[in-house]
Amino acid sequence: MADKPKNRKLTTATGIPYYHHEDSMTVGPRGPVLLQDFILHEKLAHFNRERIPERIVHAKGTGAYGTFTCTHDITKYTRAVPFSQIGKETKMFIRFSTVGGEKGSADAERDPRGFAIKFYTEEGNWDLVGNNTPIFFIKDAKKFPDFIHTQKRDPRTNTKSPTMMWDFWSLNPESLHQVMFLMSDRGTPATYRHMHGFGSHTFSLINKDNERVWVKFHFKTAQGIKNFTDAEAGAMKGKDPDHAQRDLVNAIDVKDYPRWNMKIQVMTEQQAKEFRWNPFDLSKVWPHGEFPLIDVGHFELNKIPDNYFADVEQSTFAPSNVIDGIGFSPDRMLQGRILSYNDAHRYRVGVNADQLPVNKCPFAVNNYHRDGAMRVDDNGGSEPNYFPNSFDDIYLDETRKGNAWELESNVAAYYDRNENDDDHYSQPGTFFRDVLNDEEKQTQINNIVGAMSGISGPKKDLIIMRQLCHFFRADVNLGMGVARGLGVDMTEVQAMMQKGQAGERK
Repeated sequence: MADKPKNRKLTTATGIPYYHHEDSMTVGPRGPVLLQDFILHEKLAHFNRERIPERIVHAKGTGAYGTFTCTHDITKYTRAVPFSQIGKETKMFIRFSTVGGEKGSADAERDPRGFAIKFYTEEGNWDLVGNNTPIFFIKDAKKFPDFIHTQKRDPRTNTKSPTMMWDFWSLNPESLHQVMFLMSDRGTPATYRHMHGFGSHTFSLINKDNERVWVKFHFKTAQGIKNFTDAEAGAMKGKDPDHAQRDLVNAIDVKDYPRWNMKIQVMTEQQAKEFRWNPFDLSKVWPHGEFPLIDVGHFELNKIPDNYFADVEQSTFAPSNVIDGIGFSPDRMLQGRILSYNDAHRYRVGVNADQLPVNKCPFAVNNYHRDGAMRVDDNGGSEPNYFPNSFDDIYLDETRKGNAWELESNVAAYYDRNENDDDHYSQPGTFFRDVLNDEEKQTQINNIVGAMSGISGPKKDLIIMRQLCHFFRADVNLGMGVARGLGVDMTEVQAMMQKGQAGERK
């Protein structure tokens, strides 16, 4: 923070010095306030507008600045400038968050955690906007508004509703994999420093020869994984609802700088064409045995913003912000986010949000955007606001013409998925059987039972049995554990299982 001059005069927003900051101008010592007290107007009017709309999702969060360092050569995959040479450093800003809660909610809620990174590169800002899980609840962006509505408040009671959540999940079996993550202790990280991060989506990398591969980004915490139990999370919500924010600030203030190691998974275009399910499906992971992690570099967080609102609250991240050497994929959720994120920022912060210091590219920015609310630069001055023109020297960079993308079809339709794409149970079952130990399995069952115990209303039994069916299809022991915990009649469970097996034989 730059040193400011001492003995500064108090002024209005337009720089006019004034004296009466705490008392209004009145007619006599007890008379009414005068309309001409413009200091009163300015203070109250600005106070009324101090809050911008909070994010619809990821409203509660914290952020920090840091540096990414490339430590391994991946130039055979990409020409992106952050990976151009070993030792290359790139400044960055990161924002961690919960997903479903409002700005005043607790950091310890059972919820995925947002993991959004902005890299300030010489080729423009690259935003990698992911979560602390490699997957998500849905695979098509058309479902996103409906899903988020179930994570917010019931329109009648204005309270969170387990019935809404489990009704949606039980009707969308693709959500099961992420539900399994959420209902393990991974759903309540102890701090933001002690969790992994993922780009989650499939992106593409393009090298200097214009060869494309598909990629997934992973960020492994160097601090080790630490999670709360459900009871510990509940206690922390009452003790300190801002504990994760406080933890990150305190750690960086004492120079205990947190670090994450970046790794990638790579899949060739030919492998993608031959893969047994849609590799762009956000509800599934790429098996590490087939697509091993490749070391790339690490980043370290070393500076807390001087002002939370200026940098953390006004920061904007959009998956559409990719730089040369990095591109998109046919991931349906990613395709939807390319539109929705920038649109949300234009609504929430304003059409000129990219001019704010935290969002501004520190390198050259040249375009013909003009006007709009809160334009904070010179608005292009007297230069032309159209292209082409005969007056300025802005030119089109021919090296950025883009890369051809061979599409699988020229027929636009609402396609049915193949049977492997609709296998929503194998990976959740593997997660339960092979990733969790016996204690973690029981913890997950207990967490599920606790969460489903809140289901109420006339459809309660229908929703519970529907969701139980998904758990049984993932793993019988998981289904049995949840059924017993909920006190479900085991004869009904047996009938359900027999009906399911009969259906499978058909």
